[in-house]
Amino acid sequence: MIFIRYENWKDYLKYFPLTSILLIANVVMFIVLTFNGGSTNNMVLLKFGALTNYELFAQDWWRYVTSMFLHAGFGHLLFNSFALIVFAPPMERLLGSLRYGVLYLGGGVVGNILAVAWYNSIDKITISVGASGAIYAVYGAFLYVALFQRNIMDETSRKTMYTLLLFGIIFSFAVSNINWMAHLGGLLGGFFIYGLIIRLWKPRIFRK
Repeated sequence: MIFIRYENWKDYLKYFPLTSILLIANVVMFIVLTFNGGSTNNMVLLKFGALTNYELFAQDWWRYVTSMFLHAGFGHLLFNSFALIVFAPPMERLLGSLRYGVLYLGGGVVGNILAVAWYNSIDKITISVGASGAIYAVYGAFLYVALFQRNIMDETSRKTMYTLLLFGIIFSFAVSNINWMAHLGGLLGGFFIYGLIIRLWKPRIFRK
C-alpha cells in the first residue's frame, strides 16, 4: 500500500525533499499571513499573492503560482498539509523531484487558470488560495497510473485512489466556498501532464 507512510522525519526529508520544501513553504507563508493581519483577511491574502479575477489584480500572472502557497485559516492548511504529507511522496519517488515539481506546479497553474476562466464566465469575483489544485494534480497523475500503468500500483492503493477521488469530488461540490474548478482543473492538468512527462521526459524507471 503506497499511501501508508512508514518513514521517520529524517528519512522523509531524505527521500521526499521537494514535498518537504513545499510543506515548509506552506507553513512559513501561513505564519507570515498570521503576523500580517490574518490568513482569512482578503486584503492580506491579496497583498501576499492570492489569485483573483478582480480587474485591479487580474494581470498579475505570478498569482497563479503564489496562491498555491497561501491558506485561509488553520483548518485549510491542516487539510492540505495532510494530503501532501501522505499522498504526494510516492509520486515524487516515481518521477523524481524535478519532474514531480513540474507536475505539481504545472497542474496547480492549470487548475487556477480554469478556475479564473470559470468565474469570469459567470461574471463573479473570486479570491482563491490553497495547494489543493496542485494536490489534485498529483491525484490526477495517480489516476493515470491506476488506469494505464496498473503494474506499478497495487490493488489496495488503486482502490484507495478511487475512493479518495470520489470523496474529493463530492466534498468539492458539497462544501461552500470550495473552488471546485481549481480541484477539477488540477486533476485534469495532472492527468495530462503526467502522461506527457512519461513520454517526453521519461524518468529512469520507465526507460528501457
